[in-house]
Amino acid sequence: MKFLIILFSVILSANVTWLGDFSQAKTEASQSHKLILINFSGSDWCGPCIRERKEILENDAFESFASDHLVLVRADFPRQSKNQLSKEQVKLNEALADKYNPDGKFPYTLLIDENGKVLKDWDGFPNESPENFVAQIATFIHAAN
Repeated sequence: MKFLIILFSVILSANVTWLGDFSQAKTEASQSHKLILINFSGSDWCGPCIRERKEILENDAFESFASDHLVLVRADFPRQSKNQLSKEQVKLNEALADKYNPDGKFPYTLLIDENGKVLKDWDGFPNESPENFVAQIATFIHAAN
């Protein structure tokens, strides 16, 4: 019985996927009519980025909401050699930063529609609970419906 409970909770837990290719994200968002959340991060050097990921973006409330309503894109800019990305991924991240984060802000999180229009941005650590973060995003989803 305990095994079934564990299995059931694993199946129900939200599985979110962070994409690295914005073109793929736009295609997915167009097909599913979802909004896109882009997170610019310095995963191994930016304290507020690490905090945002742990406290908000990896929180169950956010992941559960995101799995049903968002296409997620992470543009990471690590500095440590052990965390370096492929050359292809670096090019994709730099192109995305050129378009949406030319000032190089970290963390910088954007909510955009399937056409690439910015609906909301969070400059720096969003100093709020995961539930409030989700509620802000939800207002844009409800406004679109």
